[in-house]
Amino acid sequence: MTTSATGKITIVGLGPGHPDQLTLQAYKFLNTAQHVYVRTERHPTLTAFAQHGTWTYFDDYYETHPDFADVYAAIVQTLITAAQSGQDLAYAVPGHPHVAESTVTLLIEAAQQAEIAYDVIAGVSFIEPSLSALNVDALPGLVIFDALDVVNLYHPPFDVHLPVLVPQLYSRLVASDVKMTLMNQYPDEHEVMMLYAAGTPEQVVATIPLHEIDHSDSIDHLTTLFVPAMQNKASFADLANTIAHLRAPDGCPWDQKQTHESLRKDLLAETYEAIDAIDRGNIEDLQEELGDLLLHILMQTQIATEDFEFTLSDVVDGINRKMIRRHPHVFSTAAVADADAVAQNWQQLKAAEKAEQGKVEGLLDNIPLSSPALVQAYDIQARAARVGFDWDDIQPVLAKISEEFEEVKTAPTAVDQAGEIGDLLFAIVNWARWLKIDPETALRGTNTRFKARFGMIETILQLQDVAMDDVYLEDLDLLWDVAKINLRD
Repeated sequence: MTTSATGKITIVGLGPGHPDQLTLQAYKFLNTAQHVYVRTERHPTLTAFAQHGTWTYFDDYYETHPDFADVYAAIVQTLITAAQSGQDLAYAVPGHPHVAESTVTLLIEAAQQAEIAYDVIAGVSFIEPSLSALNVDALPGLVIFDALDVVNLYHPPFDVHLPVLVPQLYSRLVASDVKMTLMNQYPDEHEVMMLYAAGTPEQVVATIPLHEIDHSDSIDHLTTLFVPAMQNKASFADLANTIAHLRAPDGCPWDQKQTHESLRKDLLAETYEAIDAIDRGNIEDLQEELGDLLLHILMQTQIATEDFEFTLSDVVDGINRKMIRRHPHVFSTAAVADADAVAQNWQQLKAAEKAEQGKVEGLLDNIPLSSPALVQAYDIQARAARVGFDWDDIQPVLAKISEEFEEVKTAPTAVDQAGEIGDLLFAIVNWARWLKIDPETALRGTNTRFKARFGMIETILQLQDVAMDDVYLEDLDLLWDVAKINLRD
């Protein structure tokens, strides 16, 4: 606290909403104060005061300013100006001054900068009567998050295995926005509790599904949402803890001995299994395979943490910063015309980042050598095309394929043939690129179709108790046509 020749600001908590919940100190102070400023007149506790002197309410600020940030700034400026004029004033706020009261935080910062003396008289916050109404304990891990902050997010900022109080759910519109954010993580039917006027004679607690929280006509400035913890192990922190336990001395011997290198093959296999689930359109398998991928990411990160290389926070912070930095059209003021412009801007930003880091890379240098050859070929050609190393139309592409095909046929040795086959495949990949077809996906689709048709031939022959190597090729061709017709995409 600082002192000055100006007036003094005393910040007073009014409690959650009933005169009986006022502290004696707050009651005595406000009944004798000459200059009282109140954030909102819509608070039942105010009936306890005779209101001597001047009482000023800031409710009209919410109507005359465009958003809450401007409202809070205007309130703080009014109070600072009054104190600088020599007023000893009280600023009364609902609940406890240091619980979910943004104006108090801003006011204290401004008072410190202006060297204005201030004091805080505590009050009962909304938390205590809310917990009593819910019959729950704040420990372990109660999370408190302002509804107006949740509104500005697209994903809940807390782990679902922790209970959450969301105050200031003051309108159905706010409740609707909060619902949409929460439903990005919680099931629609997750049971929550709506608290109306907690701690007052009008207190009501209603248990409803999450998706109905904006249906109530009773929502007002004394409404708080309680989101109980999910009972399954659904949080990212839960999984990180499980992996850390597996690697701990009392964990699993197999997991303990793994290294970055030993897990490499399995990481690649899980990636392909996730791709396979996508190709098959099997959402249940995709969910499972993404879980396996996440397991590998956390296992690799836990190994790095133990070896003092990096932590999970480093990984998450790094990719989050990168995504924000490379999307200035979303998180800043840059403008882009379409998805192609986004991709081009991404590459330019990436190159600028590398230059700032002192890394000089060729256009093709960071294409992973471990990726499939078709993917490598496609990426090489696409990157070369970005700087104009490409034909103007598709006809030379087709001519190149014919040329490479003839060179395969006339290659004098097996080594030469292998080289020419590579050139032919590279040219075909270029054709796919011109047609905007992913060659890796196209070939995987062909492989899948071939396996299915071949499997049907095997099934037919098994039903006939005939071995495949006893069947003439002409008959196998006929069976192939049957399978092709029956398994037509």
